Amino acid sequence: MIRFFRSGNPLTVLLLFIYTLFVKFYYLLNPSVYLADGSEGLVYSALTAWLESLVGKSPIFFTTLAILLQFLQALLLTRIINNHRLFAKDTYLPAMCFLLFTSLLESWNVFSPAVLVNTIMLWIFSGITDLYMRTSARDVAFNIGFALGICGLFYFPAILFVALLFISLLIMRAFRLAEWIIGLMGLLCPFYLLGTWLFLTNRWDAIETLPRVSFHLPMITNYKVWGAFVVSLLFFVTGWVMLQRTFNKMLIQGRKIWSAMAVYVVVAIFIPFFSASFTPAYWVLAILPLSLFAGNVFWTITNNTFANALHFLVLAYVIIMQYFSH
Repeated sequence: MIRFFRSGNPLTVLLLFIYTLFVKFYYLLNPSVYLADGSEGLVYSALTAWLESLVGKSPIFFTTLAILLQFLQALLLTRIINNHRLFAKDTYLPAMCFLLFTSLLESWNVFSPAVLVNTIMLWIFSGITDLYMRTSARDVAFNIGFALGICGLFYFPAILFVALLFISLLIMRAFRLAEWIIGLMGLLCPFYLLGTWLFLTNRWDAIETLPRVSFHLPMITNYKVWGAFVVSLLFFVTGWVMLQRTFNKMLIQGRKIWSAMAVYVVVAIFIPFFSASFTPAYWVLAILPLSLFAGNVFWTITNNTFANALHFLVLAYVIIMQYFSH
């Protein structure tokens, strides 16, 4: 199985789609409506209200939409990774890992602000990979900041990803204050446009419904949440350790991108703690960059038998948590 995803053959997309249906079939059998816990932004609320006016609160519609978005994200992630040669050859292993690890927890397959933010974060990921080669990165910094602002309109705590922007600028480029300021202006721009629209349409009262960023440190008692978190974190750490074997042999751009992705994982892990109410569903934000490191685990293991055994071990855990636990 692993050797098929290790290949960069375009026909692997078909296998990836079949794999998606297999690991997420349980969620299609037991669909859920969209997530709304008070942390969502105005644009997300407007989007779900519009979709609800079309199809009602159809669990199968929203779950199918979430899974299709994740499949699309896996393909886009693969394109970015292969374009920047983060692995020695083209591969679909990170895409496979993204679909596998998002299947670890049911709430990671619910239509939520985080699923939409992950789609926009791929645009930001692509922008970060371009920072190193640019003579001037002001336009890229603005675009990344603007995309982060849009993320905040779907899930307000996502604006804390501005830390990823600033740290990535430090990693990828020499310090230039103008780029930092322009990136911050890009972040504020979507909120300025939203405020202008609310003012012109005499809906200014809606601004009071914006969620606030506040820190929460909950007591997590659900063993499924702990299992998904520990398995994901274990693969992240293992992938980073294995990466060190070839880290010094990489091009400078590649090393900087991998370092920025490690920061991405750490920032994404902490963001859900700043939600209006902590929900493990938002940890899916970390699975997107984490899948690169999980993919590196399977890439580095050259013994196909051992790689397949490890894959089937995680897959068995997913199936057991889905069908045989309550």
